[in-house]
This record gives sequence, structure tokens and C-alpha cells, in this order.
Amino acid sequence: MTTHLIAILAPLDWIVIVLFLVIILSIGLYYRNQAKQSLEAFFLGGRNLPWWIAGTSMVATTFAADTPLAITEFVAESGIAGNWIWWNMLAGGLLTTFFFAKLWRRANIMTDVEFIEIRYAGQAAKILRVFKALYLGLFMNCLIIGWVNLALVTILEVFFELSPQAALNYTALLMLLVMLYASMSGLLGVAITDTLQFVVAMVGCLLLAIFVVNDEKIGGIAQLKASLPAEAFNFFPQIQSTQSLKSSLNTLSIGLGSFLAYISIWWTSWYPGAEPGGGGYIAQRIMSTRDESHAIKATLFFQIAHYAIRPWPWIIVGLCSLVLYPELGADEKRLGFVYAMRDFLPVGLKGLLLVAFLAAYMSTVSTQLNWGASYLVGDIYKRLIRPVQRNKNEKHYVVVSKITTGLIALIALGVTTQLKNISSVWEFIIECGAGLGLVLILRWYWWRINAWSEITATVVPFVAYALAKFSFEWVFPNSFFFTVGVTTVSWLLVTFITSPTPQDTLLSFYKRVRPQGAWQPIRVQLKDTPQGASVLILLACWICSVIIVYAALFAVGSFILLQWEEGLLYCFLILLASIGLSIAAKKHSLF
Repeated sequence: MTTHLIAILAPLDWIVIVLFLVIILSIGLYYRNQAKQSLEAFFLGGRNLPWWIAGTSMVATTFAADTPLAITEFVAESGIAGNWIWWNMLAGGLLTTFFFAKLWRRANIMTDVEFIEIRYAGQAAKILRVFKALYLGLFMNCLIIGWVNLALVTILEVFFELSPQAALNYTALLMLLVMLYASMSGLLGVAITDTLQFVVAMVGCLLLAIFVVNDEKIGGIAQLKASLPAEAFNFFPQIQSTQSLKSSLNTLSIGLGSFLAYISIWWTSWYPGAEPGGGGYIAQRIMSTRDESHAIKATLFFQIAHYAIRPWPWIIVGLCSLVLYPELGADEKRLGFVYAMRDFLPVGLKGLLLVAFLAAYMSTVSTQLNWGASYLVGDIYKRLIRPVQRNKNEKHYVVVSKITTGLIALIALGVTTQLKNISSVWEFIIECGAGLGLVLILRWYWWRINAWSEITATVVPFVAYALAKFSFEWVFPNSFFFTVGVTTVSWLLVTFITSPTPQDTLLSFYKRVRPQGAWQPIRVQLKDTPQGASVLILLACWICSVIIVYAALFAVGSFILLQWEEGLLYCFLILLASIGLSIAAKKHSLF
């Protein structure tokens, strides 16, 4: 089997792959001494990351091995407009940039779960913190790593013509390598390798798109557009007229209900990397930056790179795969990207593309391992099992963190063997977080939210989703709307029938974070006047930035697709919105 695997690639391809892996391990070794100093060094890189490293690390983490395959599947099902399933989350990401990034950095905590016990009080807060640390750090984290592993297994199966078990074995070896450098170098090493991995991954995908679209079987962009129905190239869902795309591609198009659900996800649902109000590894990167200005810049760069820069090479390859591999069934459309890698790249670049996928895989898994361990060590072990004692050397907790990183990797490998497909995991995550998002936003901006509000919004979606799916036999988007409605009504009722968070806790939180919004009773007690940009100014920055990034996304796409007038129009929108953003940001010193 190993001989067969080696024979698939030329020696130059293997040199590229081995060199990349050696460089990654070397980076891990280089930063191992810094990671040993303290938990803050291991999980937050000493809180000294510049914005461009922190921002690139965010982008690299959200670029997993499954991402290009998923984009290819979205394009095959609904054309370019199928990407609204994730494009919708831009609004939530930019909300984090202007409304929450500075607050996360100012909170001076190690994990977003630690936030619970500075915002709430009592036994309810303690239980919620422990539950979320276990749920996010172990259960959800292992599910995410499992689906990323499953994607890499699929890639190796197709590219190297391996059996599923052999592909899983090689994935396990690669994951152990990731665990090794992540446990050695901590977040600083992970962030540095993320930066390198993102550059390699994007260069590889860009070269693939260029080679494929210019191959004689495609004949360039103009011929590609002639080979597919016009609806495949629409940026927005054609809700009234989708039959030609549906019949030509033999796929489903976006319905009105699905589109409304997609554009509701950003503020209603918890989803990794796009949490309303920030959170997860996004909050971890924010808290690792040098100061509040770097925190805002990092998240803004992340949104621009994530939405406007990354997707077009994948989309173009996805469209080409519809022409090149029309025989692929509905469940196989996503493999068109892998087939294109295998069939259209010359010697050397084929190895580079595999390195790109390995880079995407490693950047995601290394972050998940480090992020998950931060919960289990910081919020459970250090908080409850072995609290800090006077003159206690923190190196003990660093050792525990390294061991925990390895244990998470082993558990995630076990989870991988039980997963059958990626889409079912996505559905579970989106629908079982439906309705929680608004609480995660308002807990910063409304003093009346308490621990029971968040507990209710965390637990009720599981019950509502189970009812919708198994009792009513509803599917998305009906199940999603039902879950959001039931959860929202539930947490609002609980908020008003339970007591507010104790005054001492609210006063302490306000003085520590100094949030804007509905905190008037607390401000009166403190005789405080809100400082910094007002909510209205932040709202203006948010709206301008949403216009900028969406316009940049569609401008790039328009120029690639030779739609020059539309591209220039989007550039004009970028200019107008940039002027508005610059005026508001400079006046209030946001950057």
C-alpha cells in the first residue's frame, strides 16, 4: 500500500510535502520554550500577537480540509448563490469586530467560558461554566475535529486510491504530528504555523483554479460561462426563477424559506468561528492580541480575508468540475475538487496542492486542540480540581495542558471512526444552537440578562430540535424556525421570572469591561458616563463594513467572470462605504 501511495506522485511532489512537514515541526520546536512559561503563554501566546498574525490565524483555522469540498458541493447544488449558507455569517463577524472585539480584549480572561463567572454569579454561573467547558472543549471540539478528519480521509481515498481504513490510518498519523507541534509550541507556534499554512493553502488553490479554467477542456472563463446555465453564475438566489438551473444541473436550488433561514443564522445560532458576539477560537485570538486596537484590526482583517479573498478559487474550480465530471452523482459532487487536483496539475504543483490541503487540515486541527485544551485545563482543572496555590509554579498547568492536548486528539480520532458524513454534523451544530445567538449578543449590552437566560438558551434548542425532527418530522428550514422561536420565547420568559444578577457582580463587570448599551441602572450607581464610541457610531461602522466586504466579494467575482460594469459598480460602493467608515473610525479612534 505504501509503495502504491508513493508511486502516485513524482519525487519532486514528495520533496515538497516532506519539506513542508519539516518546516512545521521546526516552528513547533522553535517556540517550545515560550510555551512552557505559563498558561497565558501556552493558550494566549503571552497576549502579544500583532493583528496580522492573529487575523491570519483566524482565517487559516476556518479554512479546513473540508472547506473547498463543501464549496464545490454548494456550487454544484445551487450555483454561486449556494454560498449564502455561509456568506450570511459576515454580518455577525463584523458585529464582533466593532461591538465585541475590544470588550473581549478588555475582559482580560483566558477563555470565553471564563466570561460566565465575571458576568454572572452563584451556583448557576458555576454550573454553566463547567457545562460549556465540557460541551465546547470536549464534545463539540471532537465533533469538529472528526468532520475535518473525515474530509481528509475522503481526499486521501480519492487522490491516492486508498481503502477507507488506509486513508484513516494516514490521517491518524498526520493528526499525531499536529498534536506534537501544537502541544510543544502552544498558541504562539500554532498562530505562526497558521500564517504559513494559510499562504501555502491559498497559493495552491489559486494555481489549481488557473490551471483548470485554462485547460483546453474548459477553455477559459468565457467558455465556462457558455457551458453552464446563466443561473449558475448569479450571486444572489433567483427565488422566482430557478428551474433552468435545477434542470440543467440536476440539483436543488435555494428556496425562499432556506434563504431566510440562512440570513437569520448569523444572529440566532451558535456556529464555530461565527459565534454571535464572538467566542470560541475567535475570542481566543482576540484575547491574544497586543491591545484593543490590534483586536479590532485582527477581526476586521479576518472578515475581509475570509469572505472577500478566499472563496473565488474554490468557486471557479467547483464550476469547472460540473463541466469536467458531469457523471458524478449528487453525493459525489464535492469530490470534483479532488479529481481536478489529481487530473490537471503538473509535477511539483500536485505536491503543492496536497501540501495546501495538509496545511488547511493542520491549521484547523492545531487550533481546535489548543482551544479545546484551554477549556478543560483553565475552566475545569485549574478552576475546580487543582486550584492555584500561593507560590504555585504554573509550569504544572502547562504540563497538564500538553497531556490534555494529546488526550483530545485521541478522543477525536475515536469520534472520527463513528462519523458517516459531514453534512449531518453541520445540521446538528446549527440547529442545536438556534436561538442562543441573541443571548450571547445581549449579555454584553443588557444588564438584565442573567445566568438562567443563557442556561435556558443553551438547553432548550436541543429539546425543540428533537421535537421538530422526531415528533413533527420537520426538516430544515421549518425545524430551524421552530427551534429559534421556542428558544427565544423560553429565555425571555425565564429572564423576567428569575432574579437579576447580583448588583456586586454587575458593578464589578461594568467597571472591568465598560460596555455600552442598556446599563443605565449600573451607570447611575457608579455615577458614570459612557466612554468611547456610541452604539450609533459602532452601528454606522458595522453597516459600512458590511457593505465594503460584500461589495469586495462581488467585485472580485465580477471581474473574474468578465462582468466589468458590475465590478466597477461594486468598487464604487466600496469607495463610498470606505469613506464613511474612515470618518467614523478616525473621529472616535477605533483603530
